[in-house]
Amino acid sequence: MFIDHEHIYNLLEEAKNASKEEIQEVLDKAKERKGLSHKDIAILLQVEDKEQIEEMFKIAGDIKKSIYGNRIVLFAPLYVSDYCVNNCVYCGYQHCNKFGRRKLSMKEVEEEVKILEKMGHKRLALEAGEDPVNCDINYILDVISTVYKTQKDNGNIRRINVNIAATTVEEYRKLKEANIGTYILFQETYHKPTYEKMHPNCLKSDYEYHLTAFDRAMEGGIDDVGGGVLFGLADYKFEVLGLMIHNEHLEEKFGVGFHTISFPRIRKAEGMDLETFPNLVDDETFKKIIAIVRIAVPFTGMILSTRESADMRREALRYGISQISAGSCTGVGGYKEREEGKIVDQFILEDHRSPIQVLKELIDAKYIPSYCTACYRKGRTGDRFMSLAKSGNIQYVCGPNAMTTLMEYILDYGDEELREKGEALIREEAAKIERDDIKKLVLNNIERLKNGERDLYI
Repeated sequence: MFIDHEHIYNLLEEAKNASKEEIQEVLDKAKERKGLSHKDIAILLQVEDKEQIEEMFKIAGDIKKSIYGNRIVLFAPLYVSDYCVNNCVYCGYQHCNKFGRRKLSMKEVEEEVKILEKMGHKRLALEAGEDPVNCDINYILDVISTVYKTQKDNGNIRRINVNIAATTVEEYRKLKEANIGTYILFQETYHKPTYEKMHPNCLKSDYEYHLTAFDRAMEGGIDDVGGGVLFGLADYKFEVLGLMIHNEHLEEKFGVGFHTISFPRIRKAEGMDLETFPNLVDDETFKKIIAIVRIAVPFTGMILSTRESADMRREALRYGISQISAGSCTGVGGYKEREEGKIVDQFILEDHRSPIQVLKELIDAKYIPSYCTACYRKGRTGDRFMSLAKSGNIQYVCGPNAMTTLMEYILDYGDEELREKGEALIREEAAKIERDDIKKLVLNNIERLKNGERDLYI
């Protein structure tokens, strides 16, 4: 198995003895953006010197800016079923929790999607518990079809990323045929003893089956996969190395690693007590984790959800995060229930800002909020996307498309304040585009949007 526990233990033990000079050598190497060895990553995980931590943050921020510019992708989760046969110790959906389970009917899916479209969302992350009887692959496929078909006014969902349990090559092939975007699955923890402790006597208990899910997904034709761990279950240093080794395994076997990496930290949920988890990650350590991963995999998208506070998310954007959720609900039927004044979430959320509030703050900070889904629909996925990113030509696609989707949002959902701020930023950013043909195309698309056209992209 490609996660060699002894190898990781040895790397971390050896790195404990790294001198300040050896750490500086790794930081200097990181500036070259040519990747880091397992040993290099282990050394960065041991950094405690405040000056070197600040330098690491700066390097991570510079790498992010050089590749992603100042665009930030936005999305929202859609929870469709809380039926689950597993007893994951950290999860509010665990089977032993006794509450009224539900899954959305297709009519209820439509209602949720229309609310999300009214919020301006174009990209969703589909979420469901694991239950082969009550929430099988055919139900998920019906949900995907319904989401894509549902439209409210100018709103439509253009990309559905799917976060469901590990499954078979055949079922991954069906997801690919349903035109999903990224298949997302969190390993939860790469530390096998902890994994087995966290997933007792259930379908999810098989560490290796879960670990090799992306291999089966890629064999089934899905070339964009998104990984992650639940920070707080095992030693974060072990987890970061596990993530990087997993990414390397996919690159070696399939030619492309993670399209995205998510950074959830364990949060209070029904039926669990945070005090029983000895590996909780504090804020300063969490920021270090984000910076190290950005340095180690410069071209991978990095996601931070509303599990984190607004302040933490603002800061993490500086060190590497490139995608955030906004206006999220993590309960089944949660968007309609929120409109009715009721909220039932899977876990406690920290950032309750509305999408328009998030957009205004991003614009004030000179970020370009992006609802772009063009790469997925133009076939720029997998190794094709990575080659475009690594060549630097992605700037002539992603930045311009971010400006266009922001203008579309402003026209359809913005108030007067957002229109003024947003259009001023778009004009400012368009003026910086070096290629005259791309600049002309962006400005022309903005005028076409104002004249009623929609969904314009390069």
